[in-house]
Amino acid sequence: MFKTIILLTTSLCSFHCLSQNEIEKEKKAQREKIIQEHVYDCADKINYLFMMKEYQDCLDKGIKKDATIAYLWQQKAMPYFKVKKYEAGMEFLEKAVHFDRKRYLAYKGFINCIFVKNYKQAITDFNNCIKEFGNSYEMDHSYNFYIGLSYLQLNDFSKAESYLKESINYHKSMFNEAHYLDLFYYAISLYEQERFDEAIVSLDEAISLYPEFSDAIYYKALCFFKQSKAPETYNPLINQASEFAKQGFSINEANSVYEPYPYQVRWK
Repeated sequence: MFKTIILLTTSLCSFHCLSQNEIEKEKKAQREKIIQEHVYDCADKINYLFMMKEYQDCLDKGIKKDATIAYLWQQKAMPYFKVKKYEAGMEFLEKAVHFDRKRYLAYKGFINCIFVKNYKQAITDFNNCIKEFGNSYEMDHSYNFYIGLSYLQLNDFSKAESYLKESINYHKSMFNEAHYLDLFYYAISLYEQERFDEAIVSLDEAISLYPEFSDAIYYKALCFFKQSKAPETYNPLINQASEFAKQGFSINEANSVYEPYPYQVRWK
């Protein structure tokens, strides 16, 4: 009798677990279908720059079917940031974070840092990411990179230095070399502290990884200028930086076409 009960209980559990798995698979399939229909087959085919309403209508129809799909909310937010309607976009991005915090909290931090320029909130977002999920990457850069960049923009240069150094080390541990942009902003944190020799070392490292990096070459020239070196020391560098900039060699992040990055040199 006892053995029969155990077998029956096991069978019921197997049936329940199987049913739950099937339910989850069905939910996932339904969500993927909604995304396909309302993002890939609709919104993605519309140029939001001059048809924003039509673009948003596609996504709203999907949200009516399932308002818990975080990706739909993120897709609603994204074009508003690119046309500088930051508050409108953030309202929708908060919804995406609500429904999938692990995926979109770091993205929100990135938006706050690069687009909205709410640096204190960006620091909070990324610190929460590290606390809740561990350090990782967003848009090809570590969370510490964005924290350091935010402190740089808040004029807390020593904290910026510390976090950017951590980002350099983290990237090296992952890819066996530093990222040129980590090195550049680390150099800027030193430049702002008037530690010009150290800044030049880091700028040279960045230039070795990206030889046409006009911004790094320009700031190397500024370091020489700040050190009261002779004009023939820094003028050739400024001319070289200008030529590379004309050819499009600058901070080449994908989103730099929408927003200038901190300390990015504007020649016009």
